[in-house]
Amino acid sequence: MTNDMTELTATTSDAIRGQGLYEWVRALVSSVLAVVLVFTFAVRLIGVDGQSMLPTLQDGDRLAVTVGLLAGTYRAGDIVVLRKQSFLKEPIVKRIIAVGGQTVDIDFDEGSVQVDGKVLNEPYIRELTFRCDGTEFPLTVPEGSVFVMGDNRNHSNDSRDVRLGTVDERYIIGRAALILFPGKDSETGQRDYSRIGLIR
Repeated sequence: MTNDMTELTATTSDAIRGQGLYEWVRALVSSVLAVVLVFTFAVRLIGVDGQSMLPTLQDGDRLAVTVGLLAGTYRAGDIVVLRKQSFLKEPIVKRIIAVGGQTVDIDFDEGSVQVDGKVLNEPYIRELTFRCDGTEFPLTVPEGSVFVMGDNRNHSNDSRDVRLGTVDERYIIGRAALILFPGKDSETGQRDYSRIGLIR
């Protein structure tokens, strides 16, 4: 009788351990699947290459970029990642200045940017806009397209360049949402970890 009870207890204990292992494996597989789905359909990790978005973004910043439905509707002021291979093979990071139907004009003598006749208040730029790359202004942005510029205006290849021009929204990968890891500051050479978080 004692032997039977011992065998029963051992069998029950093995079954509990087996069930626990099964639950653990199932939770692990579910977690991995969820991460894969998120990084496939909702978020991508992109690195900033270059200084065209100074002072907002530094060369080497690692960004979380929302994609697909999570990105929502693109608006002026959004920082986006786009790829137009006829312009550059690698993705580029720029700020949307105007969307479809809006008219952009740039006074390269004054350095000001106007959208629909109003001068933009741009506290995020490094310097005024004096560089022209062949695009003629005023320019009305076609529906379904955006006009983009870098915050480091005189050191950015963007929609002012006739090779890029206005960008069809289908070329946009997503909206830059978070700085996950900071690149080195262009002036100090140090990483400012307080920059981790929402992109402003």
